[in-house]
Amino acid sequence: MKTKTNMDERILAIASPVAEDMGYGIVRIRVQGGNRSVVQIMAERLSDGLMNVSDCAQLSRALSSTFEVEDPIDGAYVLEVSSPGLDRPLTDMKHFEQYAGELARLELDRFVEGRKRFRGVLAGLDGDNVAIDLDNESETALIPFAWLSEAKLLITDEVIKKGQKKSNKKSRKKKSSQKGDT
Repeated sequence: MKTKTNMDERILAIASPVAEDMGYGIVRIRVQGGNRSVVQIMAERLSDGLMNVSDCAQLSRALSSTFEVEDPIDGAYVLEVSSPGLDRPLTDMKHFEQYAGELARLELDRFVEGRKRFRGVLAGLDGDNVAIDLDNESETALIPFAWLSEAKLLITDEVIKKGQKKSNKKSRKKKSSQKGDT
């Protein structure tokens, strides 16, 4: 689910090693066409899952240099590097364990019980299945990861608080290390 098209796959194959060498992980890639293509890359630091503006700029510069050499896209394009955000896409099986207890929306590539979209609280993994406590259902549903076409966290007050705590913790750590450097 990190990619949707062959072009996305091609970009991922080029971008992933560059990002990993710099300590980042690629969360999702989307290439959107038009007069000028847009290459959207969501990434996060492998160490803590955060991604600030400086991180985006560093990764963007490195990927731009690599893309100039590899030339993966015909014609002009715009490269956009960003963080996954609070309503982040869930693109890897590990995300469903990592974000267990959070509200999410899953979209499938097929109909199950007459629908493709499901909303509920993530309950981890069961083998190759995503476990989710669906709204208005008494039992935990198991949905094969392979059937997912998209999945993302939904923004709740709790997600916002956790994001603020994570960001504040990182800011305090940075300030205390700067005090020690003087």
